[in-house]
Amino acid sequence: MNVKDFLDQYKTDVQDFDSQLLLAHVMEHPRTWLLSHLDAPLTAPQLDSAKRTFDQLQAGTPLPYLLGHWEFYGLDFEISEDVLIPRPETELLVEKAIAWLQNNPEKKSVADIGTGSGVIAVTLATHFPEINFIATDISRSALKIAKHNAEKFHVHHQIEFIECDLMPTNEPSYFDLICANLPYIPTQTLQQLPIYGKEPTIALDGGEDGLDLYRRLLKLATKSLTSNGMMLLEIEATQGIQAFNIAYDSFDQATIHLHQDLAGHDRLLEIMLHEN
Repeated sequence: MNVKDFLDQYKTDVQDFDSQLLLAHVMEHPRTWLLSHLDAPLTAPQLDSAKRTFDQLQAGTPLPYLLGHWEFYGLDFEISEDVLIPRPETELLVEKAIAWLQNNPEKKSVADIGTGSGVIAVTLATHFPEINFIATDISRSALKIAKHNAEKFHVHHQIEFIECDLMPTNEPSYFDLICANLPYIPTQTLQQLPIYGKEPTIALDGGEDGLDLYRRLLKLATKSLTSNGMMLLEIEATQGIQAFNIAYDSFDQATIHLHQDLAGHDRLLEIMLHEN
């Protein structure tokens, strides 16, 4: 069987782009090569592997997990089923962080809370080689993936990875910038979504209203954010006003903004702390 025949076989069940990416991955070639070699035959091992992976895709396994990697902010990150699949919405947080750090070159300490695959910390580290980062996660398996990505992009010497619940408590830590993309989907909402059971629940479930972890983080941040420091928190589209109010109640002197994503939904909470 050649490439074209195999792709035609799955045409009604799998999106063309997804099937091309997956078959190219199995054959260990770029997608562009695949499209220019539609008459190339599949070896018996390739055919067996392709059938297994396509069956998994049809059964609901997300494509990025089958590929083992996914692009974020122009970088190709390794991922596994232990971490959330990187999403374009999180690039808004990274864009705001990059702009702020560029405008405040004296700021040298950044925390990425709930790092997952490490996309935030690693991406920022590639842009700011002089800055030190900590990246935390409660999942040891997620931290293993994040460390691998830091090594892949040669920024592992800048990032200290810490296994903990939100922020380290063994010693006082102070940060100029705290970034977080924590689980923020309300529990009942999550259970109705197609991603439920396909991506790690621990990375998605934000409690009854989706803001449980952010309440806890904001309480911790009042003692960890430096004067004139900033927090950037990705939120669920319907949580804007509620998240704004929680932040307002947490900080006595801060300027708080909500930023919208490309679809016009509230997506990012920005908290700028003022000097006392």
